[in-house]
Amino acid sequence: MGLAIALLTVSDRRTLADDPSGNALQQRLQASGHRLVARRLEPDDRYRIRAVVSGWIADPQVQVVLSSGGTGLTGRDGTPEAVAPLLDKAIDGFGELFRVLSFETIGTSSLQSRCLAGVANGTVVFVLPGSLDAVTTAWDRLIQAQLDQQTSPCNLVQLLPRLREPSDRPH
Repeated sequence: MGLAIALLTVSDRRTLADDPSGNALQQRLQASGHRLVARRLEPDDRYRIRAVVSGWIADPQVQVVLSSGGTGLTGRDGTPEAVAPLLDKAIDGFGELFRVLSFETIGTSSLQSRCLAGVANGTVVFVLPGSLDAVTTAWDRLIQAQLDQQTSPCNLVQLLPRLREPSDRPH
């Protein structure tokens, strides 16, 4: 059985009818056997982004949140700033590996990537750039395998039940 995934596109210009990156993520997650339980598009407004992601993190039915867009350095881009304060733990290796993979296609421009991943309230959260190349690279080369319980030696699926356990429990 697949995971329950919520998908957020952050853009001031796109609509759900014109969202190639969101559509690619939806197609890929469903082709991998996961369930899309929610999909939204919000403008580049960190408080609206934070409210949507926070709601999904609080929902015990949502296991994974994927967002694309709003990670640039200019204008109103603020998805990392909206999401980072919500995370209980960062998954630093995600951003590091994503930038290595991006370097293969976009060279030193990869240093501008502000993607991130982490865990909040037992929910795994990925913040991706909005380009079609970025979301396909992230899904095809990193996320898909980590959301597959057969990936070894370890994957995020096997951690999900333990991610929901309180860390401050007495030993």
